[in-house]
Amino acid sequence: MSGPHDLLARFTFGQPERAEAELRATLPPHVVARVDWSTLRREPNSVVDPELRETESDLLFSARFSGGRPVLFYVLLEHQSSVDRWMALRMLRYVVRQLEHWRKENSGHVLLPVIIPLVLYHGAGGAWSAPRRVEELFDVPDGRGGEERWNKLVPRFEYLLDDLTIEREESLMARPGPPVVRLVLLLLAYGRTKELEKRLPGWAALAAQVYADLHGVDDLKAVFHYLLRVADPPAQSAAVGMLRSAVGTQRAEDMMSSWLEEQMAERFLAWNRKVKVQAKAEGIAESVLRALAARGIHVDDSSRQRILSCTDLATLDRWFDRALTATRLSDVLDDLTQ
Repeated sequence: MSGPHDLLARFTFGQPERAEAELRATLPPHVVARVDWSTLRREPNSVVDPELRETESDLLFSARFSGGRPVLFYVLLEHQSSVDRWMALRMLRYVVRQLEHWRKENSGHVLLPVIIPLVLYHGAGGAWSAPRRVEELFDVPDGRGGEERWNKLVPRFEYLLDDLTIEREESLMARPGPPVVRLVLLLLAYGRTKELEKRLPGWAALAAQVYADLHGVDDLKAVFHYLLRVADPPAQSAAVGMLRSAVGTQRAEDMMSSWLEEQMAERFLAWNRKVKVQAKAEGIAESVLRALAARGIHVDDSSRQRILSCTDLATLDRWFDRALTATRLSDVLDDLTQ
């Protein structure tokens, strides 16, 4: 189940022109200068292998350096409440898997592409404090000044970090790129703090710039839905005030009414699907019991409740098929011995 942070981050940074703004603000200047940003595109990273499926919080982009060499950017959006000490090892594993996949797809190349890993962090647990270099995770001898000669013998790897928890509001406001990127960065940085309510009115001008863009209504919709899910009631009221200041009172009311109607419709459809699945499950469960009764098989109260409370349609179908030829209850129910 995707959380509000996942949804907002992927909605925003899943688009190359918006990811470019984040990468330009974070990468070293010599890298920014060498990348041909017109070639930046998002890659499907779910194909790497079954252990590294695409999640709601990681993004992979490809581009080319000015000379034509490929470069990959692996962006991990971290919003966990505590800092992950093993992030360097985790990122190394991800990068190695991406390289293994690239090598299989590009068997004619004798050199690997550069992969630049970036962690975008906005956790509620304070500033990022975990090691960014994997060699710092090893227990090497000669700790007093002799680490370097031992570090040559262990993997050397470092990820970039954009720690929003230590960024000032002014610096986020001054970042390059589309206005929605700056607004989303501010929301990720302050969305779970007590400062959000008092800061939202000051972002009205930025929200107005977002609204003026081509997809401004959709962008503000994502922002508004995010605030409804993460902000406390006073901050939600401040968000409504920000929206009114940005687009005008009547337009804001129309937009909020439309968005809330969409939310209600989505919730109704989800509820309706759940009810239909539940009704189907109940029907199959009753069929299982009838089939067992027709074959003269006694079903104790515990097993009856297990069958009637099951909501997994595949399991119920399997039980029903078994019940048609069963001679005892253990032939039907998994892990049941008699």
